[in-house]
Amino acid sequence: MMSEKEKRCQIFLDDEEYADIERIAGWRKITVEQWVHEALCKARADYHKRVEGLEKALEKASRCQFPAADIEDMLREIESGYNSL
Repeated sequence: MMSEKEKRCQIFLDDEEYADIERIAGWRKITVEQWVHEALCKARADYHKRVEGLEKALEKASRCQFPAADIEDMLREIESGYNSL
């Protein structure tokens, strides 16, 4: 029985897709449900790793100090470049 924190996830696959997944799970000697659960867990872990990497990069970048022009000056220069084409 599922706990209150667990959710059921239902997806629809065509016969060919399901057969592929069933074959892959069979090669690994696990059920389709176990294979799908592992695939989703791996996808979540990869997602969280990417988000963590982005957060670290933003944090590192925020500590850097570079000279920067006034934003209005930069936009005028960009626009004048487009107009000169």
